[in-house]
Amino acid sequence: MLELLGSGFVIVIAVVLIALFLNLVPLGLWISAMAAGVNVGIFTLIGMRLRRVPASKIVMPLIKGNKAGLNVNVNQLEAHYLAGGDVDQVVDALIAAHRAEIPLTFERACAIDLAGRNVLEAVQMSVNPKVIETPIVSAVAKNGIELKVKARVTVRANIDRLVGGAGEATIIARVGEGIVTSVGSAGNHSDVLENPDHISKTVLEKGLDAGTAFEILSIDIADVDVGRNIGAELMTDQAEADKRIAQARAEERRAMAVAKEQEMKAYTQEMQAKVVEAEATVPNALASALREGRLGVMDYYKMNNIIADTDMRKNIAGVAPGEGGIPNK
Repeated sequence: MLELLGSGFVIVIAVVLIALFLNLVPLGLWISAMAAGVNVGIFTLIGMRLRRVPASKIVMPLIKGNKAGLNVNVNQLEAHYLAGGDVDQVVDALIAAHRAEIPLTFERACAIDLAGRNVLEAVQMSVNPKVIETPIVSAVAKNGIELKVKARVTVRANIDRLVGGAGEATIIARVGEGIVTSVGSAGNHSDVLENPDHISKTVLEKGLDAGTAFEILSIDIADVDVGRNIGAELMTDQAEADKRIAQARAEERRAMAVAKEQEMKAYTQEMQAKVVEAEATVPNALASALREGRLGVMDYYKMNNIIADTDMRKNIAGVAPGEGGIPNK
């Protein structure tokens, strides 16, 4: 009985050990690696499992790389995975570069991948250049005519400048700046329409790919359209502004003239009031002079004749009697 219990205990322990071994060791991957001629030890696979590194993401790219003739090992791939890189993409990029005879080391490929760039796409762009189409760039020639230009830029990835180099947005911005400069230096917009290749030549000579992750192969003008007459619009706006200034000044002068006229009317009314007030005292003064004997009857008649003569002269001159010399309107 004890012998049966002992043998059963041994079987249980053996089953547990086998299950633990199969759990720690991806036996299928180990067999695949051995069949592909890639030396991956059992303890290496166990170490990956303990470090929580998916063995398939290391072993399969390692098999692919060794079959393609790359000199990579498990430690390099695992270190790149732990650094947050894409191991499979790096190996694919190295294989593509090896086939295209592009000098790309494993360390450089890992650096490009960790920098956030697609290293496989960069290698493919080195073999097959990419065409970047700029948005419509508005530029004005010296004669004031607006031209709307669209260009196509053919670029090739520069592997050595992928880390730290500027991207496509910088290329587009520099090309747009070159187009504006080239069109702006043209004396007439018709010159640009007749020879649009002058724009591409001028822009290409500026070395716009300096400090970028690309090498510009060519700049081709895809379309040139004539826009607005900016010069005429600016002149029209300036004339309108001058007109408004002149109107404002004229309105100011008119307001000053109206104010002066109102001031003169007020002064005239004041003087007329004083004249009326003074004339109102004349009868009393005459009566007092007659009573006191300081004015004779003949003198009074002579004065009336003078007043009548003065009123007649005012009527002839178009001045109403009693207005003190103010002409009738």
